[in-house]
Amino acid sequence: MSDEVAGRLKRNRDGLVPAIVQENGTGEVLMLAWMNDEALHRTLTTGRATYWSRSRGELWVKGETSGHHQHVKSVKVDCDGDTLLLTVDQTGAACHTGEHTCFFTELTA
Repeated sequence: MSDEVAGRLKRNRDGLVPAIVQENGTGEVLMLAWMNDEALHRTLTTGRATYWSRSRGELWVKGETSGHHQHVKSVKVDCDGDTLLLTVDQTGAACHTGEHTCFFTELTA
């Protein structure tokens, strides 16, 4: 990852940046994940979405075990440098529950 990109990011105290994942074409929000510098570097260089698992404490490539891959089309950083937006071509479900998106539960008052 270039020094310019690294310098723009504002990480939390664990060195992580939230990454919103959006489906290419439809614009549907699929999931929220976390990236450290290595995950972002691998994502940018391989085109395969790579994240930091806070529960397992390790890097994971989306689809490596499930077969539900994310092929990255673009990565953008917001104006404050504290959130990433990935646009992906999603193969299979994005959510670990088997749903296409993690945002399938609507809340009502």
